Order: sequence, then C-alpha cells, then structure tokens
Amino acid sequence: MRLDSYLAQYWPEFSRSQWQKYILAGFIQINGVVETSNKRSLGEDDEVTTHVPDRVDYSTTELPVIFENDDVIVINKPTGILTHAKGAVADEFTVADFVREHMTVPEDTNRPGIVHRLDRGTSGVIIAAKNPEAKHHLQKQFQDRKAKKEYLAIVKGHPKHDAARIELPIERNPKAPSSFRVGASGKTAITEYQVVASNAKLSVVSLKPTTGRTHQLRVHMQSLDTPILGDSLYGGGKSPIDRLCLHAHSLEITIPGGQRKTFTAEPPADLAALIDEITRD
Repeated sequence: MRLDSYLAQYWPEFSRSQWQKYILAGFIQINGVVETSNKRSLGEDDEVTTHVPDRVDYSTTELPVIFENDDVIVINKPTGILTHAKGAVADEFTVADFVREHMTVPEDTNRPGIVHRLDRGTSGVIIAAKNPEAKHHLQKQFQDRKAKKEYLAIVKGHPKHDAARIELPIERNPKAPSSFRVGASGKTAITEYQVVASNAKLSVVSLKPTTGRTHQLRVHMQSLDTPILGDSLYGGGKSPIDRLCLHAHSLEITIPGGQRKTFTAEPPADLAALIDEITRD
C-alpha cells in the first residue's frame, strides 16, 4: 500500500491530501527514518510513526467582511496577514483559513476559495469564492483581465509624469529568487498610475494594474525610481507607520448571478493619516 493511502485509512481524521502535505513536510517516519515521498510503498514489516503538530484552531479568528453571499466573500485584509500558506502546512493564520470557515462547499487545499492574492504587507479588498462554481467564475475574470483593481500607494519622490501607463515585462530576479525585476524575458505587465498628491519627499499615487504579476506594482514603481514607501525589498526603506504603504482600495468584478459590483475599502487609520498629511503639505 502507498504511504499516503495507508495513513488516510488508519488515521481518517485527516484526508489523503492533508497526509500528503504532512509527508512532504517531514512529519512521517518509516522504521525511524523520515520519509518525504507520498508514493513510497509499504511492506508488511514497515513501522510507520507520525509526528503531526497540533492543528491550530482558527475558526473563531475574524477578519473585516465587506460583502458576503452564498457564492463569494469580500474581505478588507489587514496588513501583515498572508493570503494563503506558503508551504505544505500553515504555521500562521491566513485569509484562506478565514475563508475555509465560510465555504458553502468545502475545499481540501491550503488555499480554499482563493482566486487572487495580496502581498503580506498590502491591505485592502480581496475576494474569495465559497464554492467551486463561483471560484471558476471569478478566476476566469482575473485571467481575462475583466476584474478592475485600484490601489493607493505612497511612494518616495515624484514620478517624472503625473500620469502614465507602464508597460514593462517582469521576471524573477535570479540573483534574489524571492524578488522580481523588469526584464526583457519576463511576462507582460501593465500598470496605469496617476499622482493624487505630493509634497517635497513623497507622493500619493493611484495604481490600476491591468495584469496581475507577482510584486507588479512594487517592481513598476521601483522602475520609475519612486519605490513604494516601506518596501525594503525594492528600495522603499522604512516607513514612519512601519508598514508597506500599499492598499487595495477597490475591486470591480461581476459576481455569480451576473451582477457587476465595485467593492471598496478605505485605507486604515495610520495610512489614511499619512496620506492626509501629504495632501495638506
């Protein structure tokens, strides 16, 4: 019998796919040796031991909900929270954990209902699906570029033009694999921006991405020599409010049933105060 099948049969409190994640994470031993292959075949004399960590109960942890019906849930994500687990096993609360508790049809994955993502440091509007049909409906709109997003950001300095369209391809940075850069071999990335306010050192900009590449807004603003304040990965340094100054302000999308809606989340108090200060200067 395959290892993952054996575990699911004798410890049915976890699904087979969950056991596969635990195997990959190194929580299973065969004859005292860690085994990380789900396909390992077991013999009659093999001894299997499990060292699964206690599962944290996030069922009572709340996030601000902007809108919810039987198909979708729209959340105002606080800064500092991951959209979904980075590895096979989550070790902190994520948006996906919250969505899981609201699903109308359960989804056995570490990113249930997730159709797009916001970086850990980015706050604001994120939509998730509560069933497979809704998930397909939303995903197709993001793939077809029919979902319209607007972000607010505070950047260092002032762009050369008050408004422009940035169309620069983005690729993974081979010198720093956790980051990205503008590169000729990258994927198409398009962002429209407009300066909303500025003072001697900082600018508030509205950002409207047409594509959804990882770190797109952060890389594109860096390419203009106006990195987003608080973005240490792309030259934005430290911000006075100790966060990435990027906020997903609105999302326009058609929800299942055919209704076109725009969901909005105002910037949190600390970011709003800094925007107001720049506007007044």
